[in-house]
Amino acid sequence: MPPQSEYMSDVWKDGIFANKVVFCTGGAGTICSAQIRALVHLGANACIIGRNVEKTESVAKEIATIRTGAKVIGIGAVDVRKFDSLKSATERCVKELGAIDFVIAGAAGNFLASIEQLSVNAFKSVMDIDVIGSYNTLKATLPYLTQSGSKHRMDLESLKPSPIGTGGRIIFISATLHYRGMPFQTHVSVAKAGIDSLSNSVAIEYGPRGITSNIIAPGPIAQTEGMERLLPSDAKSAYAKAQPLGRFGHVRDIADATIYLFSESGSYVTGQTLVVDGANWRTSEGMGTSATMKYPDFLLSGQEVANVTGKKSKL
Repeated sequence: MPPQSEYMSDVWKDGIFANKVVFCTGGAGTICSAQIRALVHLGANACIIGRNVEKTESVAKEIATIRTGAKVIGIGAVDVRKFDSLKSATERCVKELGAIDFVIAGAAGNFLASIEQLSVNAFKSVMDIDVIGSYNTLKATLPYLTQSGSKHRMDLESLKPSPIGTGGRIIFISATLHYRGMPFQTHVSVAKAGIDSLSNSVAIEYGPRGITSNIIAPGPIAQTEGMERLLPSDAKSAYAKAQPLGRFGHVRDIADATIYLFSESGSYVTGQTLVVDGANWRTSEGMGTSATMKYPDFLLSGQEVANVTGKKSKL
């Protein structure tokens, strides 16, 4: 079990999420699992959703050891592209844990490919996982989020939710790629722009029902699956040095942002994007820049991206 410093800062008050339930797609991933660890540490119970049964169940069991009495369910073999699959998962979550107060839509797909190399099916796959998957997650959990949001609305006079505690909150995990545009990331940029728009619409339509909807947009986060897949190995050191803060982010940075948005301190924050990237997107260095991948020469060469783990770019 990782130490607390690996998944959350020590500034948060224990028990602030007592008796709350969080539902998270992509919950076995490096970023989302840190978010769940932090919430469970602070009192929540959780249901994490994934494709891989063994991995999802294993991560759930490990997270449950963080706090005595914690209940963490891992539900594998769930395809976020299929609504019925998610609906069944939410029903099991509510049956076993009693409610859904918080939702993290974190399932995503990514790889490096130019538009020329990107097939129609590959583009559709990312759109289906990211956009359709996020919408399906929203639709499957909305009945329970609405109940929680109504129950925990903030009272204007006392500035306290009644009963004490928060609920009815959803976070969509996005990115910053589409803010300026980036080569080899067209499919993800389009998908994340759609997710951002979805979250903003939820904030407007469901705010009157007590629900808040926000986006967390991570930048380059060290030792994550995404970083290993997207940043060529020969570029890591130089890329980290080029960051405004001189380093990559940590999964703890994303977990802390999650705690803020789900806690009382985030009660009037909705329809917003919380960028946690160390000002990365405001710099000129793009993901994938290296000695052998200079823009536009590498793009014009038609070569495939090398030295990147995971799915190949030519699909």
